[in-house]
Amino acid sequence: MKKFIPAIMLLVLVVVLSACGSNKTNNANNANNGSAAAAETPAATESAAAEQPASGTVTYQSESGPVEIPANPKRIVALAYAPNMISMGANIVGVDQWTNMSPLFTDKLKGVEVVSDEDLEKIIELDPDLIVVGTESKNVAKLSEIAPTVAFTWGKLDYLNQQIEIGKILGKEKEAQTWVDDFKSRAAAIGDEIKAKIGEKATVSVIETDAKSFYVFGDHWARGTEVLYQAMGLKMPEKVTKDAQGPGYFTLSQETLSDYAGDYIVLSRSTANDNAFMKTDTWKNIPAVKNNHVIEIDTEASTYSDPTTLESLLSIFKEGFLK
Repeated sequence: MKKFIPAIMLLVLVVVLSACGSNKTNNANNANNGSAAAAETPAATESAAAEQPASGTVTYQSESGPVEIPANPKRIVALAYAPNMISMGANIVGVDQWTNMSPLFTDKLKGVEVVSDEDLEKIIELDPDLIVVGTESKNVAKLSEIAPTVAFTWGKLDYLNQQIEIGKILGKEKEAQTWVDDFKSRAAAIGDEIKAKIGEKATVSVIETDAKSFYVFGDHWARGTEVLYQAMGLKMPEKVTKDAQGPGYFTLSQETLSDYAGDYIVLSRSTANDNAFMKTDTWKNIPAVKNNHVIEIDTEASTYSDPTTLESLLSIFKEGFLK
């Protein structure tokens, strides 16, 4: 037995020395890995993240406070501002009835469920990862229990800044800003062409009828008003400025139409409604009508201020004024 003790001790010594060497190597590797991680923060880490598709969540600063939303939402129930999101290629699984009525979005909304903020069970079945709604909804809190919910107050932001906010929640803020800058430039240029033709002082009224009443609009009530007055810089009649600019719109009778008619009229009407008024002397005797200065737009296709709708109206106005 004594002859084997030195051999055993030698074997133990070799094992211990090997373990020590291994530990030193592992410690050195760990130190090197730590240095590499430190070197990647923050510049290298941000660069790597930029190369990868958005995932996880981000914090969006909503009107009511921070909301954790998907960095790249895939299933959106849009109870408000659906046209803005559709215009940016968002995947909508639930939409409000008014957006669904616009012929501009018919193809893109095939198979999409029409829901309201009261259809909570339907919305749950749609399994959304993001819900967008108006702050006027009474069910914002309940919707928030289903999925991250962002609520906007209509009119709190102008039509261009609203699009940028939509871009933020879709992870497409830069894309939204690029469109805004380009649209403003193109619309202003077309506005200059129109003013050069019709005169700087020529006025334009935007009038709508629903077969029962008539309305005239200020510069922020869709129907192309943002394009005409804000982007193009065209003028509205003084009575329109006085009565409609503040509240956004003003209700008229057929007899007072001529009082609010500008040198040019943009007439918003639905082909589904009775438009017999256009055959009356009251309408025919309005100077803009006599001079063939009426540009017609489809009400259902003009009640939003999203990129798709605005681009459509910009094209209509360019052709209508410059023909």
